[in-house]
Amino acid sequence: MNLLRTTLDNGLKVLIREGHTAPVASFWIWYRVGSRNERPGLTGASHWVEHMLFKGTSRWPEGKAEQSIARVGGVFNGMTWYDFTTYYETLPVERLSMAMDIEADRMANVDFDPAQVESERTVIISERQGNENSPMFLLQEAVMATAYQVHPYRYETVGGLADLQTLTRDDLYQHYRAFYTPDNAVIAIAGDFNAGEIERITERYFGTLAAGTVAPAAPPAEPPQTEERRVVVTGGGMTDYLTLVYHIPEARHPDFFPLTILNAVLAGGSGFLVGGGRLTNHTSRLYRALVERELAVDIYGNVMPAVDPGLYQLTATVWPGRTLAEVEAALLAEIDRLQDTLVNPAELEKARRQARALFAYSSESITNQAFWLGFSEIFADYGWFMRYLENLESVTAADLQRVAQTYLSAANRTIGGYHGSVDGRQ
Repeated sequence: MNLLRTTLDNGLKVLIREGHTAPVASFWIWYRVGSRNERPGLTGASHWVEHMLFKGTSRWPEGKAEQSIARVGGVFNGMTWYDFTTYYETLPVERLSMAMDIEADRMANVDFDPAQVESERTVIISERQGNENSPMFLLQEAVMATAYQVHPYRYETVGGLADLQTLTRDDLYQHYRAFYTPDNAVIAIAGDFNAGEIERITERYFGTLAAGTVAPAAPPAEPPQTEERRVVVTGGGMTDYLTLVYHIPEARHPDFFPLTILNAVLAGGSGFLVGGGRLTNHTSRLYRALVERELAVDIYGNVMPAVDPGLYQLTATVWPGRTLAEVEAALLAEIDRLQDTLVNPAELEKARRQARALFAYSSESITNQAFWLGFSEIFADYGWFMRYLENLESVTAADLQRVAQTYLSAANRTIGGYHGSVDGRQ
């Protein structure tokens, strides 16, 4: 693979992957800022700042960038997560410099017009209120806030309503200026080009931008959980949901890979944020134990890749007429079995195949290749991506039993239940 990796004098990391499968290029810029970098009073600031960058600058006013990229057949978007905010453009390779022009300008020159800030406040509060109509959002928010006592992963990226009502234009601008700096950013580019030429163009657009003056503070470390925690949410609808989460190490820890295979055994596996998706999990242990026995309508598992220690999550949609307690008992019985008995070779190989397939699906397009360049750099480095399949292949049945015993203990879990009651009343 042709990969060029460099760091500009201002601290900006640049990764460029040259590939000649299609005459397109994908440009991603990643900032190390998300809800991980927030605190009470400022929750939702990273997501709001992301919105403000789409308001544009004097050179690229609102709508101009999107229209210009659409005019050449490209796509343009962004997202905020726990550990990062990212923006990307995928477009014909000969227009790649347009993406660089837009993002270099937005890194330094968004002015956060007070009227636009107030207009966007209404949009983001509406987004928050729309999320509150989703049982899974309400349950997820409650579970995260219970599983994490001090670490900012406990905050949803959309922010709390009280903070969204009181955040000021200056709060948002200071957040932007603190984190939107070259030395807190990673550029990832993939496409049909000469990597050396693209490096020179990147230097031209971004090399003159000033580095930050203050290094962002690290968030507080989450203390070990020593006893089981529970939370119950009651809301609208007629469906109940059950979520279990367990504290696990950060993504760069060697146990991340056994946990990925463990999830494939239990729940069938899941992909990452872009292009990962889910495979049919009808042969997974929890599907057989819950769905085939009509205890659950669906079961889903996810291993959270994160800069700091994250969570392994299992979520079941409860079958009508069944109870949360019935689903919980059956689910925990499968976890006990995984802790007590080694997975047989055929089941282990099937889980490896599923994990490999999800990885392949999530990295086949030019857009997804550029995504992986930057995403893996946020919490580890590109070597993590390059060794991903090798690390999956090295996982043994003993590894699965060990991580199940180490992390899937009662003292390390938080159990959340959602009770649907049609109109939100018991």
